[in-house]
Amino acid sequence: MSDALPDLLNEAFADRPLRIGTRSSPMALYQANDVRDRIRKRVPDLDVELVPMTTKADLWPGELAELGGKGLFTKEIDRALMSGQVDIAVHCMKDVPGDVPLPEGTAFGAYLERDDVHDVVVTRDGTPLADIAPGSVIGTSSVRRQALLHMYRPDLRTERIRGNVNSRLAKLDQDATYAALIVARAGLGRIDALDRPYEVLSVEFHPADSGVVSMVPAVGAGVIGIQARIADSLITRLLDELTDLATAGHILAERTMLNMLGGHCNSPIAGYACTTADGQMSLHGMVFNGDGSKFVRSQLWGDASDPATLGSRVASDLLHQGAQHLIIATRK
Repeated sequence: MSDALPDLLNEAFADRPLRIGTRSSPMALYQANDVRDRIRKRVPDLDVELVPMTTKADLWPGELAELGGKGLFTKEIDRALMSGQVDIAVHCMKDVPGDVPLPEGTAFGAYLERDDVHDVVVTRDGTPLADIAPGSVIGTSSVRRQALLHMYRPDLRTERIRGNVNSRLAKLDQDATYAALIVARAGLGRIDALDRPYEVLSVEFHPADSGVVSMVPAVGAGVIGIQARIADSLITRLLDELTDLATAGHILAERTMLNMLGGHCNSPIAGYACTTADGQMSLHGMVFNGDGSKFVRSQLWGDASDPATLGSRVASDLLHQGAQHLIIATRK
């Protein structure tokens, strides 16, 4: 980016702030403030304003599939971006559906460096997952987490627990129904809750009889994406400088896999790409049935400069193993 860009942006936004569309939850606001700070660091004199929105998905207490899927976390913010109410939109990439195209004329211009992707088991007193009594209820609304947990601990029950991380932690503290929650460790960090008792689960796959509980991450886990209108050349130039190239490659591999699978909001799908010590890219994909009793998995390695090909190879392998049948079976 040329040194002239800060002056051009200040001139373009001389009469109003650059507006960031975001969900209004504490975690979403943390993420949006991080983006605002990065923009201000690059263009110190630019006025940047957050525009928080409470989406239908945030308010809905039931299953997201009944309302239309997790795309409702992004739909209203996308509408504000398209109508010019905001200039950029900040999304957690795991909330961006793989079966719904982005609004025409928009694209993700930046992906911030990936945060911690580990899931954790949060309890009131630090009880390890292995010691939680059979029949106990674990709170999670993620179909991926439900399927993986049932694979390793079919003796436990899971119940939906909606709301932001703050409200879910409050329910754990106040409602004896739940023995534990499964949440993202990065989410705990973003709300300053890492002092709570929690157990970190492995992101590497382990067989069900191994004694190690795995939680292979969701596609886009730990990644913040910044969406903009393609025609806004100054903003797209700014976002290009903010993006983390390694993370952008990992996201492309994961979302290529997801798009080819045609997964919907009720599909338990895991997908995690990373760069290995020798410079290759690894992509691990899994597709489950609803209770985790059946699954297919694939892990392949490829050229880090061609993540889309790696994503398509993993998707093809999963489809060859019968992933489509599992996905269709979970469609409601």
